[in-house]
Amino acid sequence: MTTAEASALGREEVVQRIQTRQERIHVAIGPVCNNNCIFCMEEDRVAREVVNGSMTPERVRRILEASAGSEEVCFTSGEPTMVAELPRYARWARRLGYRRVSVMTNGRRLSHAPYVEHLVKAGINFFYVSIHGHTQKLHSGLVREPAAFEQTVAGLDNVSAYKREGVTLHTSTVVTRRNAPYFAEIYRFLRSHGVDQVVFNVMQANGRAHTYFEQLFPKYTDIAAGFAAFLKDEPEQPAQAFLVDIPLCTTTNLPDFNRGYVERYLHYEPKGFQQLELGERDAPAPDDDLVAVTRADLDRSERLKRPECASCRYEPACEGVWKNYLARYGWDEMVPVPHPAAPDDAARATPT
Repeated sequence: MTTAEASALGREEVVQRIQTRQERIHVAIGPVCNNNCIFCMEEDRVAREVVNGSMTPERVRRILEASAGSEEVCFTSGEPTMVAELPRYARWARRLGYRRVSVMTNGRRLSHAPYVEHLVKAGINFFYVSIHGHTQKLHSGLVREPAAFEQTVAGLDNVSAYKREGVTLHTSTVVTRRNAPYFAEIYRFLRSHGVDQVVFNVMQANGRAHTYFEQLFPKYTDIAAGFAAFLKDEPEQPAQAFLVDIPLCTTTNLPDFNRGYVERYLHYEPKGFQQLELGERDAPAPDDDLVAVTRADLDRSERLKRPECASCRYEPACEGVWKNYLARYGWDEMVPVPHPAAPDDAARATPT
């Protein structure tokens, strides 16, 4: 796609993409993780071990069967590659007809090439790999594991070798004060290792990101300005880079093509462990001891909109702003964006 074609997508194209996104099924299987990310939203490690440890093979099978027909199932939470049954779960998903079988991983175990081959043969055809810097110092400093960078980069290279077989490789970089100055360097480094799309995720202001907010969380407008500067100078056009989980009203200086969005997803947790106020469920859980939890539940519980948001052209697609972010920075950055003038109105406003 050329720059002109990307620009021609139009300012409202991002809203259409958000409103038509399909729901992804998340299966949270990782009780533990071999990284120790300073911004991890799963700060309660004991609770994660209890909740994800409840995902027995039989329970995972029932979830996959109940959700068959969905476009994608993603094995996630904790570090799913540390779960021995992951290849088995992938085979089940493929037999049930999921077109996209994915894993969300820190990529460290992917440094072992035979393991990647095993996962691909089992049916995983989409890898989301978390990497937060283009140098050992930057990435390993954020995940607090000295060997993490080399292993994750080797994992990217191993997965990239299967792209010719239809495997897709995306990365996720959590934006912090430490790595925000390096959008361009991170992007070019990851593209050089075969990454199809480089996603920059603005931190969720909960878990450890809440605990270390002042040290880690840049302002939305500063993030958007830095990202815009990177895009302007990036030789590859359009850049396959996407800024995600940031209010659209703060990113009007970005091309719609590069404004990403948070995926809609659904996962299941044991009853009695969920901490969110849950909305109405469209379908019963596949297990009487499980309850369905959606991304919308998290947004409803942890984000806010103010009355002024109702006038914004992006309001229908906006998830709101994290309460913990507003407690520190307030609403000043979030200025409602006017709706575009109708063609007749524009004609009347044009002087003759």
